[in-house]
Amino acid sequence: MKKVDFLFILIFIFFVSLLIVPESRTFIANSSTQLPYLMGFVKTAILATYGEMIGSRIGSGDYFKKTGLFYRFFVWGLLGMVFVLVFKIFDSGVKTAISVNLLPNIANTGFIRNLYVAFLTSFFLNLIFAPTFMILHRITDTYLDLGQGKLGAILKIDFKEVIKSIDWQNFFSFVVLKTIPLFWIPAHTITFLLPENYRILSAGFLSIALGLILTIAKLKKSKLSD
Repeated sequence: MKKVDFLFILIFIFFVSLLIVPESRTFIANSSTQLPYLMGFVKTAILATYGEMIGSRIGSGDYFKKTGLFYRFFVWGLLGMVFVLVFKIFDSGVKTAISVNLLPNIANTGFIRNLYVAFLTSFFLNLIFAPTFMILHRITDTYLDLGQGKLGAILKIDFKEVIKSIDWQNFFSFVVLKTIPLFWIPAHTITFLLPENYRILSAGFLSIALGLILTIAKLKKSKLSD
């Protein structure tokens, strides 16, 4: 292990400690209530970018191999703001649909009911919203890759070039058809069991895990094509 690896381990421990220490946990919860969009930006940008850097370390041996980290940070932040709104829409929408009998209701009022509602929320979120989000993120990533992280070069890239550069077969066969049912639906079910103020934070941590999964899958694909 390199010295920088220990630094990134310490950073992860720091992130986790923020949730363990009562004072910082309360601060995060209160701030998420008072400034939902700002906190959504900050939490998602930091954790998702951290996850991309971890994935880069596994794939290339260098945390900073990916170009345009600042732009990736900014894009993730904007997506985090979208998550704040979308999570609320699907959470409230599913509960309303159940209350007016548009979705099956269950008599249980304890954990089983909470699990059922969390699963339905995650299911519809990932069925309806996730593919659109994934396509958008793949496009923004491809812009940054083709432009090598330089704004001037990014602005000159034709949209058709971006579309042609994306491996859509792998995107749909793995990212959409495998990670959604096998990873995102179960993971977001757990997320929607958490108090509302911690859900975006949970999504940020999940992005770290997904970054590792995608990197490992990419490495396996490279080995098979060699």
